[in-house]
Amino acid sequence: MIFIRGTLLGVVFSIDLLDFRPGLIVFEVTGNNAWEAFRAESGGHRFQRIPPTERRGRVQTSTITVVAFKINSANSFFLNEKELRWDFQRGSGKGGQHKNKTDTCVRLTHLPTKLSVRIDGRSQNTNKQKALEILTARVENFLKNKKDEELSLEKKNKAGSGQRGDKIRTIRVRDNVVTNHLTGKKTTYSKYISGDFGELC
Repeated sequence: MIFIRGTLLGVVFSIDLLDFRPGLIVFEVTGNNAWEAFRAESGGHRFQRIPPTERRGRVQTSTITVVAFKINSANSFFLNEKELRWDFQRGSGKGGQHKNKTDTCVRLTHLPTKLSVRIDGRSQNTNKQKALEILTARVENFLKNKKDEELSLEKKNKAGSGQRGDKIRTIRVRDNVVTNHLTGKKTTYSKYISGDFGELC
């Protein structure tokens, strides 16, 4: 468990890293107004900078795709157990011999949508509970966005996974500028990297 301070709402958020693999990172953010702070992060993020090894001053662009969804503790949406497949395997990474020698890692798949969640922690029971919570939220979010797309297909304003556009934010290190393409607002990179991104809202 690690902690960060977000100056957007002046509160402390706790971040629980649930899964980390090449090309994918899954984490849960909790705290007062956490959803309000991160709900608009879904979409494409471009990070433009000049690498230290670049001699000609060429700008390198990296892109990540973010999908944010809310987990409701008292959720009226439930998954059918008959539509779920549980897979267990040995954990990886830090956590001691218990994690690496027992089937603590959990992968839960929703067969109709093919959506899956992988939780790699020390406790299988805790991982199962967390996997069910997250998969429930993902499936609900997926079905809601699918319905929205069907109702407004001509607008083509959503991606199939729930993203809100191809590009929502551009970070230009050399120009010291961060642009929010949803609001059209900008802030400095120095403020943004320090956690002060309130001007983008």
